[in-house]
Amino acid sequence: MFVLGINGSPRKAWNTATLLNKALEGAASQGAQTELIHLYDLNFKGCNSCFACKTKGGKSYGKCALKDDLTTILEKVEKANAIILGSPIYFGTVSGEMRSFMERLLFPYLKYTDPPQTLFPRKINTGFIYTMNINEEQIKTSGELHHIARNEMVLKMIFGTSETLLSFDTYQFEDYSKVVADRFDPQKKARRREEIFPKDCEKAFEMGARFARAYMF
Repeated sequence: MFVLGINGSPRKAWNTATLLNKALEGAASQGAQTELIHLYDLNFKGCNSCFACKTKGGKSYGKCALKDDLTTILEKVEKANAIILGSPIYFGTVSGEMRSFMERLLFPYLKYTDPPQTLFPRKINTGFIYTMNINEEQIKTSGELHHIARNEMVLKMIFGTSETLLSFDTYQFEDYSKVVADRFDPQKKARRREEIFPKDCEKAFEMGARFARAYMF
């Protein structure tokens, strides 16, 4: 049993990475082997529209033909029993690195049929953990929910299942006095970090444990 985590944040020990690590801890508690990949450590680009993954009879049909640091990561996805993606929300969407990864991950498996079908050979659990500055009320009108719902839809279409965990109003800086961030109340941020973020960590742990348990029987 193997659960793979993908960190789309440039920070390896902050909100997104912490939640991903908690999810993998949950999976490990059920006996799974786990690994966390930091996308910002890798040298890669997004899809270059070569369409080798769509070429009939081609050696790369259903697989990304580009060779770079993502090649071995995409091979690990093929072996995983579950994958959990994580990204901060930047300007209403995932980070650039995560977006490029998703292009390379998802497009090769998308079969151009009507309706679209998947070339991924089996059904696995997938999750997506998002961290963001906005709160639960602001997201209702900010537009991010549309983007999040679309990601969930595509992951479900390709891999069979998907679920989402949202971590709101996260603590962004270690010391707010050193940055220009007047729109935020550092005390409220710190209080939420202390009171709410641990609950998000519990939810992430439960996600990972639940994914791993699905393959115990």
